[in-house]
Amino acid sequence: MIRKHSATLHGHRTSFSLEDEFWTELKTIAAARAMPLAALISEIDDHRPPDSNLSSALRLHVLSWLKAGAGHQP
Repeated sequence: MIRKHSATLHGHRTSFSLEDEFWTELKTIAAARAMPLAALISEIDDHRPPDSNLSSALRLHVLSWLKAGAGHQP
């Protein structure tokens, strides 16, 4: 199921839609890196291409993390 989530990035509220599985993996990545989930989302947002959307960037980050063998930063 796709759910809408919201976060504050650099003082501005934003929302994005993610499937539950991607949301769970993002929380796992944040925990593995010992960082708050909001900080991870902000980091991904800061490094995404300007023409991409945040939801896609989050999904691609999870995919990259998993392909790298989980536990390694993409």
